[in-house]
Amino acid sequence: MSVASLPPRRHLVSFDPRDLPHHFTDTLVIGGGLAGLRAALGVHEPFRVLVVTKGEVRESNSSYAQGGIAGVLDPDDHFDDHIADTLAAGKGLCDPKVVTMVVSEAPTRIRELMNWGTRFDQQDGQVALGLEGGHSHARIVHALGDATGREVMRAVIAQAQARSNVRIWQNSFTIDLLTYEGRCRGALIWDERRGPALIWARAVLLATGGAGQLYRETTNPSIATGDGHALAYRAGAEVRDLEFMQFHPTVLYIAGSSRHLLTEALRGEGAYLRDRDGDRFMVGAHPLAELAPRDDVSRAIVARMAATQHPNVYLDLRHLNADHIKRRFPGIVQLCLGFDLDITRDLIPVRPGAHYYMGGATVDLDGRTTLPGLWAAGEVTSSGLHGANRLASNSLLEGLVFGARAADSIWEELRRDGPVRLDVPPISGDAPPRHAAPLDLADIRDSLRSLMWRRVGATRDGAGLREAGEQVGYWCGYALGHVFDDPAGWTLQNLLTIAKLAIEAATRRLESRGAHTRTDYPETDPAWARHIAFTRP
Repeated sequence: MSVASLPPRRHLVSFDPRDLPHHFTDTLVIGGGLAGLRAALGVHEPFRVLVVTKGEVRESNSSYAQGGIAGVLDPDDHFDDHIADTLAAGKGLCDPKVVTMVVSEAPTRIRELMNWGTRFDQQDGQVALGLEGGHSHARIVHALGDATGREVMRAVIAQAQARSNVRIWQNSFTIDLLTYEGRCRGALIWDERRGPALIWARAVLLATGGAGQLYRETTNPSIATGDGHALAYRAGAEVRDLEFMQFHPTVLYIAGSSRHLLTEALRGEGAYLRDRDGDRFMVGAHPLAELAPRDDVSRAIVARMAATQHPNVYLDLRHLNADHIKRRFPGIVQLCLGFDLDITRDLIPVRPGAHYYMGGATVDLDGRTTLPGLWAAGEVTSSGLHGANRLASNSLLEGLVFGARAADSIWEELRRDGPVRLDVPPISGDAPPRHAAPLDLADIRDSLRSLMWRRVGATRDGAGLREAGEQVGYWCGYALGHVFDDPAGWTLQNLLTIAKLAIEAATRRLESRGAHTRTDYPETDPAWARHIAFTRP
């Protein structure tokens, strides 16, 4: 499907290859999170890899992951149980083949991280395994208590920096993918030091992460602006499932402060959710109470906030062993102390926030997109693993497995073709003329994020979606027609592009399923057990 209201624009800027510097590599990896770096580590000598990151290599969604990585490591646990839990959370949109493949490879990928120096937490001489919502067994490995992402990324970054065939360009913004004769050939990159440059590659892998910055309330860092989703769409790759943004139930809610994720593992350890009156409302809302899947918990919280006319609910850990909680969650303890909150004695205010995007570029089992020459891995994809709602701690796992499989696919293709000369195709970028009127980018971006939160949030309805579609369409009409010369403008254009597609998908899906809740269509309809996909006209 295509979206007629979006301008059929191929490039964000005009460029002439004769005026720009050129760089050549065998594999270009766009994104420096876990999926991207794991892919880079899978492409070996003599082939060269260039990793391009939007910010610092340590600044990614992967680094902010608190909970851990799910995998069947306990002899009493079974692959079939992890598979069943993942399928149940995905509410009918998971691909069983993908789920089986990822779950089966999880132990291998976790042990690989350990071999690379990742220090997972131990208990009685064995890797400690935690329980999280939606899981039927304790199978979550974690590190530094509640800073798994930081420790995993430390080990993986060190591995990448030690590889002689891997280079990393930091603070480099990818403006657009380069295509010629139906194949992805590289990317147009910009940074303050180098300016614009063309990078030509035999294989390109997108690993740009998510799009939580579409929303006012989010756990995502500022770099999570859906750039890879928009890059893939403009280049002609299929994107799908963009109506499914997962809202994490427990985001620390302190007026005036940035939003901070409070990991699922808190409820896995036994924390309760209470409303303003002290009622433990999840007991009546779901058979698994606080350990229900994220979409169910988020909906219950939103409903309870509306019923009590209160801006948040509360996490309650007061009944748990204080010393254990302080050892298990040292980062969260310190975070909350900064707001004069002791998580062992005080109720902690929380509410849902945009956390993980299930939608993205459609990929196969080896991470291939529908555009030849372009692979993708991690949150930028719709792989079939998560369906309509991601199971806790399956995200880092997905990045590891698909990063490795995409690398294997790229490696085999490079080996098959052998050394080849990369020529510059006769292509150029042709963007529309620059609009004369100046734009307040921050104002548009803030307005977009507020609108998406109100009308395309944890619950939505037809009237609100129509309002959102009309407003975003109006912004697209002039902002996408503008030619910018810096990342702030390009980022806004990417956000608007993905917002428009997400609203269109949410409008078309006349049911409630997983992270997509329509109050005017509250039931799940078997006729909608299918994907909504878009390609650029």
